Amino acid sequence: MVLALLVCGLVVAVVLVGLFVFGLRRRLIQRSGGTFDCSLRWDAPEAGDTSGKGWSYGVARYSGDRIEWFRVFSYAPRPRRVLERSAIEVVDRRSPDGDEEVALLSDAIVLGCKLRGTRLELAMSEDALTGFLAWLEAAPPGQRVNVA
Repeated sequence: MVLALLVCGLVVAVVLVGLFVFGLRRRLIQRSGGTFDCSLRWDAPEAGDTSGKGWSYGVARYSGDRIEWFRVFSYAPRPRRVLERSAIEVVDRRSPDGDEEVALLSDAIVLGCKLRGTRLELAMSEDALTGFLAWLEAAPPGQRVNVA
């Protein structure tokens, strides 16, 4: 009986520590400011695929001339993807359709982009999208900006 209680207590402690580390990691990512919730679909299929497959929920952070994207459900301290402002080309903008409505946050707008030939999609709130597009257009003089 004592052993069972000890094992249960240990399992609860491990779960609580895991949740605490998730929260602490997100807090450290957001500490420098300039973050927003952003789902990402890397190597996205061409327009018309609304299956909802391939989306990953994450947090994006502005860092100078790049955006660092972190998966939410990860313990990794480094960003999973880094998007350079000069390499991002906005292709289209749409509302989620089909299964995407379930896979993404309720108020998300999907932004189709190309990054050095790779098609990707970003899903974010309308406010985050406004900030993202303003950040893209605010590139230093001499850098090309491709906003559709």
